[in-house]
Amino acid sequence: MRNSGISRESFVKGAGVAAAALGAGFPAFIPRLGEAAETIKIGQIDSLSGPYGAAGLNQVRGADMAVEAWNKRGGVMGRKIEKLVEDDQTNPGIGVQKARKLANEERVAAFIGTVSSAVTLSVSGTAAAMNIPFVDAGGHTDDAVGKDCRWCTFMTCHTTWMMTHATGFSIAKLFGKRWYEVTPDYAFGHSIAAGYADVVEKVGGTIVANDLAPLGTTDFSPYLTKIEAAKPDVIIVTVSSQDYVNFMKQAGSFGLLKKFPVAGWAAELESVWALPPEYRVGYYGSEWYYNSDLVYSKKNAQASNFVREWRKRYGFPATERSCFGYVAADRLLWAMNETKSTDAEKVARALEGSTFQSLWEGTPSYRKIDHSLIWPVWFGKLRPNGTPQDKFDVMEIVDEQEGEKVALSASDAGRVCHLNYPS
Repeated sequence: MRNSGISRESFVKGAGVAAAALGAGFPAFIPRLGEAAETIKIGQIDSLSGPYGAAGLNQVRGADMAVEAWNKRGGVMGRKIEKLVEDDQTNPGIGVQKARKLANEERVAAFIGTVSSAVTLSVSGTAAAMNIPFVDAGGHTDDAVGKDCRWCTFMTCHTTWMMTHATGFSIAKLFGKRWYEVTPDYAFGHSIAAGYADVVEKVGGTIVANDLAPLGTTDFSPYLTKIEAAKPDVIIVTVSSQDYVNFMKQAGSFGLLKKFPVAGWAAELESVWALPPEYRVGYYGSEWYYNSDLVYSKKNAQASNFVREWRKRYGFPATERSCFGYVAADRLLWAMNETKSTDAEKVARALEGSTFQSLWEGTPSYRKIDHSLIWPVWFGKLRPNGTPQDKFDVMEIVDEQEGEKVALSASDAGRVCHLNYPS
Protein backbone atom coordinates (compact mmCIF):
# COMPACT_ATOMS: atom_id res chain seq x y z
CA MET A 1 0.00 0.00 0.00
CA ARG A 2 1.22 3.47 -0.77
CA ASN A 3 1.99 6.06 1.88
CA SER A 4 -1.23 7.92 2.57
CA GLY A 5 0.65 11.16 3.24
CA ILE A 6 -0.83 11.73 6.74
CA SER A 7 1.61 13.62 8.93
CA ARG A 8 2.20 12.72 12.58
CA GLU A 9 0.76 16.11 13.57
CA SER A 10 -2.41 15.42 11.59
CA PHE A 11 -2.72 11.95 13.08
CA VAL A 12 -2.32 13.15 16.68
CA LYS A 13 -4.80 15.97 16.10
CA GLY A 14 -7.32 13.61 14.51
CA ALA A 15 -6.90 11.03 17.24
CA GLY A 16 -7.50 13.70 19.87
CA VAL A 17 -10.71 14.85 18.22
CA ALA A 18 -11.94 11.26 17.96
CA ALA A 19 -11.16 10.57 21.61
CA ALA A 20 -12.96 13.71 22.70
CA ALA A 21 -16.00 12.78 20.66
CA LEU A 22 -16.14 9.32 22.22
CA GLY A 23 -15.73 10.77 25.70
CA ALA A 24 -18.63 13.12 25.13
CA GLY A 25 -20.86 10.24 24.07
CA PHE A 26 -20.84 11.04 20.33
CA PRO A 27 -19.67 8.61 17.65
CA ALA A 28 -16.29 9.45 16.19
CA PHE A 29 -16.28 10.70 12.57
CA ILE A 30 -15.47 7.83 10.21
CA PRO A 31 -14.37 9.10 6.78
CA ARG A 32 -15.98 7.72 3.64
CA LEU A 33 -13.92 5.72 1.16
CA GLY A 34 -11.22 7.91 -0.31
CA GLU A 35 -11.57 10.56 2.40
CA ALA A 36 -9.25 9.11 5.01
CA ALA A 37 -6.30 11.29 4.03
CA GLU A 38 -5.41 14.62 2.48
CA THR A 39 -5.51 12.89 -0.89
CA ILE A 40 -8.51 11.43 -2.68
CA LYS A 41 -7.73 8.10 -4.27
CA ILE A 42 -9.34 6.74 -7.41
CA GLY A 43 -8.62 3.35 -8.92
CA GLN A 44 -8.10 2.65 -12.61
CA ILE A 45 -8.64 -0.94 -13.73
CA ASP A 46 -7.43 -1.47 -17.29
CA SER A 47 -5.92 -4.02 -19.65
CA LEU A 48 -2.16 -3.42 -19.56
CA SER A 49 -1.29 -6.87 -20.90
CA GLY A 50 -2.90 -9.29 -23.32
CA PRO A 51 -4.58 -8.39 -26.64
CA TYR A 52 -5.90 -5.05 -25.37
CA GLY A 53 -2.70 -3.87 -23.69
CA ALA A 54 -1.94 -0.98 -26.05
CA ALA A 55 -5.48 0.35 -25.79
CA GLY A 56 -5.49 0.09 -22.01
CA LEU A 57 -2.16 1.87 -21.69
CA ASN A 58 -3.43 4.86 -23.64
CA GLN A 59 -6.55 5.01 -21.48
CA VAL A 60 -4.29 5.14 -18.43
CA ARG A 61 -2.21 7.90 -19.99
CA GLY A 62 -5.30 9.90 -20.88
CA ALA A 63 -6.60 9.64 -17.33
CA ASP A 64 -3.15 10.66 -16.04
CA MET A 65 -3.44 13.93 -17.95
CA ALA A 66 -6.87 14.66 -16.49
CA VAL A 67 -5.68 14.00 -12.94
CA GLU A 68 -2.63 16.20 -13.47
CA ALA A 69 -4.83 19.02 -14.77
CA TRP A 70 -7.07 18.85 -11.71
CA ASN A 71 -4.12 18.75 -9.33
CA LYS A 72 -2.59 21.81 -11.02
CA ARG A 73 -5.87 23.65 -10.40
CA GLY A 74 -5.72 22.79 -6.71
CA GLY A 75 -7.22 19.32 -6.72
CA VAL A 76 -10.78 18.31 -5.85
CA MET A 77 -12.28 20.07 -2.84
CA GLY A 78 -8.78 21.45 -2.31
CA ARG A 79 -7.34 17.93 -1.97
CA LYS A 80 -4.78 16.20 -4.18
CA ILE A 81 -5.92 13.34 -6.41
CA GLU A 82 -3.95 10.10 -6.44
CA LYS A 83 -4.74 7.52 -9.13
CA LEU A 84 -3.82 3.89 -8.54
CA VAL A 85 -3.67 1.56 -11.55
CA GLU A 86 -4.26 -2.19 -11.72
CA ASP A 87 -3.93 -4.53 -14.72
CA ASP A 88 -7.06 -6.63 -15.25
CA GLN A 89 -5.20 -8.78 -17.81
CA THR A 90 -8.35 -8.70 -19.98
CA ASN A 91 -9.89 -11.17 -17.56
CA PRO A 92 -13.24 -10.44 -15.84
CA GLY A 93 -12.39 -12.50 -12.78
CA ILE A 94 -9.09 -10.69 -12.29
CA GLY A 95 -10.92 -7.40 -12.85
CA VAL A 96 -13.14 -8.20 -9.86
CA GLN A 97 -10.11 -9.12 -7.75
CA LYS A 98 -8.38 -5.85 -8.62
CA ALA A 99 -11.52 -3.81 -7.92
CA ARG A 100 -11.88 -5.39 -4.49
CA LYS A 101 -8.20 -4.83 -3.76
CA LEU A 102 -8.46 -1.16 -4.66
CA ALA A 103 -11.56 -0.71 -2.53
CA ASN A 104 -10.61 -2.77 0.51
CA GLU A 105 -6.87 -2.17 0.71
CA GLU A 106 -6.35 1.20 -0.94
CA ARG A 107 -9.73 2.69 0.04
CA VAL A 108 -10.33 4.31 -3.33
CA ALA A 109 -13.37 6.53 -3.74
CA ALA A 110 -14.20 5.44 -7.29
CA PHE A 111 -13.25 3.24 -10.24
CA ILE A 112 -12.51 4.20 -13.84
CA GLY A 113 -11.21 2.27 -16.84
CA THR A 114 -11.71 -1.11 -18.59
CA VAL A 115 -11.30 -2.01 -22.25
CA SER A 116 -12.81 -5.48 -22.39
CA SER A 117 -16.60 -5.42 -22.16
CA ALA A 118 -16.52 -8.61 -20.09
CA VAL A 119 -14.34 -6.82 -17.53
CA THR A 120 -16.61 -3.78 -17.71
CA LEU A 121 -19.59 -5.90 -16.69
CA SER A 122 -17.72 -7.64 -13.86
CA VAL A 123 -16.32 -4.39 -12.43
CA SER A 124 -19.74 -2.74 -12.74
CA GLY A 125 -21.31 -5.48 -10.65
CA THR A 126 -18.56 -5.19 -8.06
CA ALA A 127 -18.90 -1.41 -7.92
CA ALA A 128 -22.63 -1.70 -7.26
CA ALA A 129 -22.10 -4.29 -4.53
CA MET A 130 -19.51 -2.06 -2.85
CA ASN A 131 -21.42 1.20 -3.37
CA ILE A 132 -18.63 2.80 -5.43
CA PRO A 133 -19.07 4.92 -8.58
CA PHE A 134 -17.56 3.47 -11.76
CA VAL A 135 -16.94 5.45 -14.95
CA ASP A 136 -16.34 2.94 -17.73
CA ALA A 137 -13.79 4.39 -20.13
CA GLY A 138 -13.67 1.89 -22.97
CA GLY A 139 -15.92 -1.18 -22.60
CA HIS A 140 -18.60 -0.82 -25.28
CA THR A 141 -21.16 -3.56 -24.69
CA ASP A 142 -24.77 -2.38 -24.71
CA ASP A 143 -25.48 -4.62 -21.72
CA ALA A 144 -23.50 -2.31 -19.40
CA VAL A 145 -26.08 0.42 -20.00
CA GLY A 146 -28.87 -2.00 -20.92
CA LYS A 147 -30.09 -5.14 -19.18
CA ASP A 148 -27.09 -5.12 -16.80
CA CYS A 149 -27.03 -1.38 -16.12
CA ARG A 150 -26.20 -0.13 -12.62
CA TRP A 151 -26.99 3.15 -10.94
CA CYS A 152 -23.29 3.70 -10.18
CA THR A 153 -21.93 2.90 -13.68
CA PHE A 154 -21.42 5.36 -16.55
CA MET A 155 -20.22 4.51 -20.07
CA THR A 156 -17.88 7.01 -21.73
CA CYS A 157 -17.15 5.28 -25.03
CA HIS A 158 -20.01 4.76 -27.45
CA THR A 159 -22.38 1.84 -27.11
CA THR A 160 -22.15 -0.87 -29.73
CA TRP A 161 -25.65 0.11 -30.88
CA MET A 162 -24.40 3.62 -31.62
CA MET A 163 -21.33 2.40 -33.47
CA THR A 164 -23.17 -0.11 -35.64
CA HIS A 165 -25.97 2.29 -36.52
CA ALA A 166 -23.56 5.13 -37.24
CA THR A 167 -21.56 2.96 -39.66
CA GLY A 168 -23.83 0.22 -40.97
CA PHE A 169 -26.03 2.24 -43.30
CA SER A 170 -22.98 3.88 -44.90
CA ILE A 171 -21.32 0.48 -45.36
CA ALA A 172 -24.42 -0.91 -47.09
CA LYS A 173 -24.62 2.12 -49.36
CA LEU A 174 -20.93 1.96 -50.27
CA PHE A 175 -20.47 -1.77 -50.79
CA GLY A 176 -23.74 -3.71 -50.81
CA LYS A 177 -25.95 -5.75 -48.54
CA ARG A 178 -24.33 -9.21 -48.41
CA TRP A 179 -22.05 -9.14 -45.40
CA TYR A 180 -19.59 -11.63 -43.98
CA GLU A 181 -18.78 -10.85 -40.34
CA VAL A 182 -15.87 -11.95 -38.17
CA THR A 183 -16.80 -11.19 -34.58
CA PRO A 184 -15.08 -11.57 -31.19
CA ASP A 185 -16.84 -14.24 -29.14
CA TYR A 186 -17.68 -12.40 -25.94
CA ALA A 187 -20.03 -9.67 -24.68
CA PHE A 188 -18.72 -6.88 -26.91
CA GLY A 189 -18.81 -8.95 -30.08
CA HIS A 190 -22.29 -10.27 -29.37
CA SER A 191 -23.55 -6.70 -28.94
CA ILE A 192 -21.86 -5.58 -32.17
CA ALA A 193 -23.43 -8.51 -34.04
CA ALA A 194 -26.89 -7.66 -32.70
CA GLY A 195 -26.51 -4.03 -33.77
CA TYR A 196 -25.41 -4.89 -37.29
CA ALA A 197 -28.18 -7.50 -37.57
CA ASP A 198 -30.69 -4.70 -36.92
CA VAL A 199 -29.09 -2.54 -39.63
CA VAL A 200 -29.03 -5.38 -42.16
CA GLU A 201 -32.70 -6.12 -41.53
CA LYS A 202 -33.61 -2.46 -42.07
CA VAL A 203 -31.74 -2.24 -45.39
CA GLY A 204 -33.04 -5.58 -46.60
CA GLY A 205 -29.64 -7.22 -46.59
CA THR A 206 -28.18 -10.59 -45.65
CA ILE A 207 -25.51 -11.67 -43.21
CA VAL A 208 -23.90 -14.47 -45.20
CA ALA A 209 -22.13 -15.72 -42.07
CA ASN A 210 -21.03 -14.47 -38.68
CA ASP A 211 -17.97 -16.34 -37.46
CA LEU A 212 -17.31 -16.00 -33.75
CA ALA A 213 -13.57 -15.88 -33.03
CA PRO A 214 -12.28 -16.37 -29.46
CA LEU A 215 -10.50 -13.38 -27.95
CA GLY A 216 -6.79 -13.70 -28.60
CA THR A 217 -7.13 -15.68 -31.84
CA THR A 218 -3.80 -15.89 -33.67
CA ASP A 219 -4.78 -18.05 -36.64
CA PHE A 220 -7.70 -16.75 -38.71
CA SER A 221 -7.11 -19.04 -41.69
CA PRO A 222 -10.23 -21.20 -41.04
CA TYR A 223 -12.38 -18.07 -41.34
CA LEU A 224 -10.51 -16.63 -44.31
CA THR A 225 -11.02 -19.70 -46.51
CA LYS A 226 -14.76 -19.56 -45.80
CA ILE A 227 -14.91 -15.85 -46.68
CA GLU A 228 -13.38 -16.42 -50.10
CA ALA A 229 -15.85 -19.20 -50.86
CA ALA A 230 -18.84 -17.09 -49.73
CA LYS A 231 -17.97 -14.13 -52.01
CA PRO A 232 -19.67 -11.43 -49.90
CA ASP A 233 -20.10 -7.80 -50.94
CA VAL A 234 -18.02 -6.72 -47.95
CA ILE A 235 -16.09 -8.22 -45.04
CA ILE A 236 -17.23 -6.73 -41.72
CA VAL A 237 -14.29 -6.87 -39.29
CA THR A 238 -15.30 -6.35 -35.68
CA VAL A 239 -12.34 -7.96 -33.91
CA SER A 240 -10.17 -5.40 -32.12
CA SER A 241 -6.64 -4.56 -31.04
CA GLN A 242 -4.11 -7.37 -31.62
CA ASP A 243 -6.83 -9.61 -33.01
CA TYR A 244 -7.56 -6.98 -35.67
CA VAL A 245 -3.85 -6.79 -36.53
CA ASN A 246 -3.63 -10.56 -36.88
CA PHE A 247 -6.77 -10.73 -39.00
CA MET A 248 -5.77 -7.98 -41.42
CA LYS A 249 -2.24 -9.33 -41.91
CA GLN A 250 -3.55 -12.80 -42.66
CA ALA A 251 -6.39 -11.54 -44.87
CA GLY A 252 -3.77 -9.62 -46.84
CA SER A 253 -1.53 -12.65 -47.21
CA PHE A 254 -4.54 -14.65 -48.47
CA GLY A 255 -5.18 -11.93 -51.07
CA LEU A 256 -8.62 -11.12 -49.68
CA LEU A 257 -7.96 -7.41 -49.17
CA LYS A 258 -7.62 -7.02 -52.94
CA LYS A 259 -10.73 -9.07 -53.69
CA PHE A 260 -13.25 -7.74 -51.16
CA PRO A 261 -13.90 -4.38 -49.48
CA VAL A 262 -13.34 -4.27 -45.73
CA ALA A 263 -15.28 -2.19 -43.21
CA GLY A 264 -16.28 -2.20 -39.56
CA TRP A 265 -17.47 -0.44 -36.46
CA ALA A 266 -14.06 1.16 -35.76
CA ALA A 267 -10.37 0.99 -36.66
CA GLU A 268 -8.51 2.00 -33.53
CA LEU A 269 -5.30 3.85 -34.18
CA GLU A 270 -3.17 1.67 -31.90
CA SER A 271 -4.07 -1.27 -34.15
CA VAL A 272 -3.81 0.52 -37.50
CA TRP A 273 -0.34 1.83 -36.71
CA ALA A 274 0.77 -1.72 -35.88
CA LEU A 275 -0.05 -2.85 -39.44
CA PRO A 276 2.22 -2.62 -42.47
CA PRO A 277 0.87 0.13 -44.77
CA GLU A 278 -0.35 -2.33 -47.42
CA TYR A 279 -2.86 -3.77 -44.94
CA ARG A 280 -4.25 -0.41 -43.78
CA VAL A 281 -7.41 -0.48 -45.89
CA GLY A 282 -11.14 -0.03 -45.41
CA TYR A 283 -13.87 2.23 -44.11
CA TYR A 284 -14.55 2.37 -40.39
CA GLY A 285 -16.21 4.28 -37.63
CA SER A 286 -14.15 6.62 -35.46
CA GLU A 287 -15.00 7.51 -31.89
CA TRP A 288 -12.67 10.52 -31.84
CA TYR A 289 -9.85 11.74 -34.05
CA TYR A 290 -6.96 14.02 -33.28
CA ASN A 291 -6.76 15.80 -36.63
CA SER A 292 -10.12 16.64 -38.16
CA ASP A 293 -12.17 19.82 -38.30
CA LEU A 294 -15.27 17.63 -38.16
CA VAL A 295 -14.25 16.51 -34.66
CA TYR A 296 -13.10 19.76 -33.08
CA SER A 297 -12.29 23.26 -34.24
CA LYS A 298 -9.03 25.05 -33.57
CA LYS A 299 -11.02 27.34 -31.27
CA ASN A 300 -11.51 24.40 -28.90
CA ALA A 301 -8.61 25.19 -26.59
CA GLN A 302 -9.12 22.14 -24.38
CA ALA A 303 -8.90 19.74 -27.34
CA SER A 304 -6.03 21.59 -29.01
CA ASN A 305 -4.00 21.67 -25.80
CA PHE A 306 -4.69 18.00 -25.12
CA VAL A 307 -3.58 16.95 -28.60
CA ARG A 308 -0.45 19.11 -28.46
CA GLU A 309 0.56 18.03 -24.94
CA TRP A 310 -0.02 14.35 -25.69
CA ARG A 311 2.23 14.39 -28.73
CA LYS A 312 4.90 16.31 -26.85
CA ARG A 313 4.93 13.64 -24.14
CA TYR A 314 4.68 10.46 -26.18
CA GLY A 315 5.90 11.29 -29.68
CA PHE A 316 2.74 10.05 -31.41
CA PRO A 317 -0.82 11.41 -31.59
CA ALA A 318 -3.59 10.95 -29.07
CA THR A 319 -6.07 8.19 -29.90
CA GLU A 320 -9.69 7.38 -29.12
CA ARG A 321 -8.46 5.52 -26.05
CA SER A 322 -6.53 8.59 -24.89
CA CYS A 323 -9.75 10.55 -25.15
CA PHE A 324 -11.78 7.94 -23.26
CA GLY A 325 -9.36 7.88 -20.33
CA TYR A 326 -9.18 11.66 -20.12
CA VAL A 327 -12.93 12.20 -20.24
CA ALA A 328 -13.75 9.41 -17.77
CA ALA A 329 -11.35 10.77 -15.16
CA ASP A 330 -12.19 14.42 -15.81
CA ARG A 331 -15.95 13.95 -15.42
CA LEU A 332 -15.60 11.80 -12.31
CA LEU A 333 -13.43 14.43 -10.63
CA TRP A 334 -15.79 17.20 -11.74
CA ALA A 335 -18.71 15.41 -10.06
CA MET A 336 -16.79 15.03 -6.81
CA ASN A 337 -15.78 18.66 -6.86
CA GLU A 338 -19.28 19.81 -7.81
CA THR A 339 -20.93 17.90 -4.96
CA LYS A 340 -18.05 18.51 -2.53
CA SER A 341 -18.30 14.81 -1.74
CA THR A 342 -17.14 11.33 -2.66
CA ASP A 343 -20.52 9.89 -1.70
CA ALA A 344 -21.37 7.45 -4.48
CA GLU A 345 -24.99 8.44 -4.94
CA LYS A 346 -24.24 12.17 -4.87
CA VAL A 347 -21.52 11.69 -7.48
CA ALA A 348 -23.83 9.61 -9.69
CA ARG A 349 -26.67 12.11 -9.45
CA ALA A 350 -24.28 14.91 -10.44
CA LEU A 351 -22.91 13.02 -13.44
CA GLU A 352 -26.22 12.03 -14.99
CA GLY A 353 -27.73 14.64 -17.29
CA SER A 354 -25.04 17.28 -16.75
CA THR A 355 -23.80 18.75 -20.04
CA PHE A 356 -20.17 19.70 -20.54
CA GLN A 357 -17.63 20.74 -23.15
CA SER A 358 -14.66 18.53 -23.89
CA LEU A 359 -12.33 17.28 -26.64
CA TRP A 360 -14.90 17.60 -29.44
CA GLU A 361 -17.57 20.09 -30.46
CA GLY A 362 -20.94 20.09 -28.72
CA THR A 363 -22.33 19.63 -25.23
CA PRO A 364 -22.62 15.90 -24.44
CA SER A 365 -23.98 14.33 -21.29
CA TYR A 366 -24.33 10.96 -19.63
CA ARG A 367 -27.99 10.23 -20.31
CA LYS A 368 -30.16 9.99 -17.19
CA ILE A 369 -32.12 6.99 -18.37
CA ASP A 370 -29.16 4.62 -18.81
CA HIS A 371 -25.91 6.54 -18.08
CA SER A 372 -24.56 6.22 -21.63
CA LEU A 373 -22.60 9.21 -22.93
CA ILE A 374 -24.37 10.69 -25.96
CA TRP A 375 -21.84 12.19 -28.35
CA PRO A 376 -21.06 12.10 -32.09
CA VAL A 377 -19.66 9.18 -34.07
CA TRP A 378 -17.45 9.82 -37.09
CA PHE A 379 -16.83 7.75 -40.22
CA GLY A 380 -13.65 7.61 -42.25
CA LYS A 381 -11.42 5.92 -44.79
CA LEU A 382 -7.98 4.61 -43.98
CA ARG A 383 -5.05 6.11 -45.88
CA PRO A 384 -2.17 3.64 -45.68
CA ASN A 385 0.79 6.01 -45.54
CA GLY A 386 -0.71 8.88 -43.62
CA THR A 387 -0.08 12.33 -45.11
CA PRO A 388 3.14 14.02 -46.26
CA GLN A 389 2.96 16.15 -43.11
CA ASP A 390 2.15 13.36 -40.65
CA LYS A 391 2.76 9.63 -41.11
CA PHE A 392 0.41 8.91 -38.19
CA ASP A 393 -2.56 10.65 -39.83
CA VAL A 394 -3.97 7.42 -41.30
CA MET A 395 -7.68 8.19 -41.37
CA GLU A 396 -9.60 10.71 -43.42
CA ILE A 397 -12.78 11.60 -41.54
CA VAL A 398 -15.55 12.00 -44.11
CA ASP A 399 -18.77 12.09 -42.10
CA GLU A 400 -20.27 12.73 -38.66
CA GLN A 401 -23.39 11.27 -37.08
CA GLU A 402 -25.01 13.03 -34.13
CA GLY A 403 -25.17 10.85 -31.05
CA GLU A 404 -28.87 11.42 -30.49
CA LYS A 405 -29.66 10.08 -33.98
CA VAL A 406 -27.76 6.81 -33.67
CA ALA A 407 -28.31 5.99 -29.99
CA LEU A 408 -31.06 3.66 -28.85
CA SER A 409 -34.06 5.89 -28.16
CA ALA A 410 -34.59 6.97 -24.56
CA SER A 411 -37.93 5.18 -24.47
CA ASP A 412 -36.40 1.91 -25.71
CA ALA A 413 -33.45 2.30 -23.32
CA GLY A 414 -35.84 2.82 -20.42
CA ARG A 415 -37.59 -0.46 -21.13
CA VAL A 416 -34.29 -2.35 -20.84
CA CYS A 417 -32.30 -0.43 -18.22
CA HIS A 418 -33.53 -0.04 -14.65
CA LEU A 419 -30.92 1.83 -12.62
CA ASN A 420 -32.50 1.11 -9.21
CA TYR A 421 -30.75 3.67 -7.05
CA PRO A 422 -30.36 2.52 -3.43
CA SER A 423 -32.52 5.42 -2.22
